[in-house]
Amino acid sequence: MQKTIITGLILIVFLGSCKKNTSQSSENQNEESTGEIVQEETEPFFKLSLAQWSLHKAIQSGEMNPMDFAQKAKELGFDGLEYVSQLYTEELKKDPDPEKALQMLLESLKAKSKEYNVQNLIIMVDGEGDLAVVDEKERNDAVEKHKKWVDAAQFLGCHSIRVNLFGTNDPKKWVEASIDGLRKLSDYAATKNVNVIVENHGYLSSNASLLIEVMQKVNKPNCGTLPDFGNFCLEREGGARWGAKCVKEYPKYQGVQEMMPYAKAVSAKSYDFDAAGNETTIDYKKMLEIIKKSGYNGFIGVEFEGERLSEIKGITATRDLLINAAKQLN
Repeated sequence: MQKTIITGLILIVFLGSCKKNTSQSSENQNEESTGEIVQEETEPFFKLSLAQWSLHKAIQSGEMNPMDFAQKAKELGFDGLEYVSQLYTEELKKDPDPEKALQMLLESLKAKSKEYNVQNLIIMVDGEGDLAVVDEKERNDAVEKHKKWVDAAQFLGCHSIRVNLFGTNDPKKWVEASIDGLRKLSDYAATKNVNVIVENHGYLSSNASLLIEVMQKVNKPNCGTLPDFGNFCLEREGGARWGAKCVKEYPKYQGVQEMMPYAKAVSAKSYDFDAAGNETTIDYKKMLEIIKKSGYNGFIGVEFEGERLSEIKGITATRDLLINAAKQLN
């Protein structure tokens, strides 16, 4: 009898120990599984690129060599590059033959991007004429001037060139001229497997509803938009194109939402930050919700244009805000 009781007690202890170990193992598995889920949820739905304009002060002052852009972007934690054509003006003067000078520049930039393992994405093209000017000859000249940057984008492996749609402030004429200019340039770019994308960059190009009308009528797979969080100024004091105070603005969240169906890139503009690291004029979480809902999962480019912070501090603050805001999304 005593032996039977002892045997029963041993069996109870053994079974209890097994149950406890099984429970602990299950808890550990759940912890591991939960850790994996959390990691997936907090991973941003986009990759980060750096718009070279974020460093334009350092470059234009001579403090930074524009040829070091790939290195600097990599140091700051970016995987993609968005070049600005006007920041290489001095480099393009290094040979009297413009075509040779451009080729030398492109070969150097390509080598740098490979050296630092960063992806060439976009060339922001400025100063090559207005694609929405009413005069057809002038508009065609602008198209021709942009073609070398299409070729440059193809050589570097960029998916797009960013163009401006300036020329007239008459809405009806602007739509007609924009359609013509974009169609002609996009036709050429299609032969090079390059996109032509339009940024909301002031005046009528920042009127998202008008810009979408243009996109719909151009109706080409390689012609799209580059929504920028902050470039929705429709009119500045004195009619100035840049620099002057904005006196009329298109609703920014509405504008980004309207542009996203045609977006082939996204630009996260920033100006200043509060003590908590939030942009003082733009709700980044709201912007990212709009972008994610559209189904976009490509690169988002950091473009800091502030005055209070240094360019490097502004770039890192924008980068960190994008990452933190993405973690808050469902």
